[in-house]
Amino acid sequence: MTDDNRTRIFGVSGWKNSGKTGLTTRLVEALVARGYRVSTIKHAHHDFDIDKAGTDSYRHRHAGAREVAIVSGSRYAIMHELRGDPEPAFQDVLARLAPCDLVLIEGYKREPIPKIEARRLDAANRTPLAPQDPHIVAIAADHPVTDTLLPVFDLDDTDGIADFILATVGLPVTPNR
Repeated sequence: MTDDNRTRIFGVSGWKNSGKTGLTTRLVEALVARGYRVSTIKHAHHDFDIDKAGTDSYRHRHAGAREVAIVSGSRYAIMHELRGDPEPAFQDVLARLAPCDLVLIEGYKREPIPKIEARRLDAANRTPLAPQDPHIVAIAADHPVTDTLLPVFDLDDTDGIADFILATVGLPVTPNR
């Protein structure tokens, strides 16, 4: 879609249960519908497993394989077991993605990338991230936010937020087809 090789990155940040995943999912749908190739990186603060006990790939991993690739005619996944190594750096994960127009990042609160802070009223007891993070360039909330000079969007204004993200990363709101 784009005419250069620059990786465009934009993050969705916020505390637990702030609406990050819902917003990220809606943004992916909206941007893909506009013709953009979008990839995502989701940071998890907990142990997770994308494989199921009893499958062949699960058995390969539990036998000690460092990486297991599972491939079909529809998709492929490469599972990499850290086996005690440290979590990979954000830039290393980013470098493993195939070329695309935009990478949306969910989580990674501390990365120096442009991001929107998601806020929900029922999580309003949490300290806002924006005052302490100069990389937060907008706020998406399900309640009024008046104590900021940043642009504030309704958490459900997916198209408005998508337009803002595209403008921020230098992509046209209406892609060239």
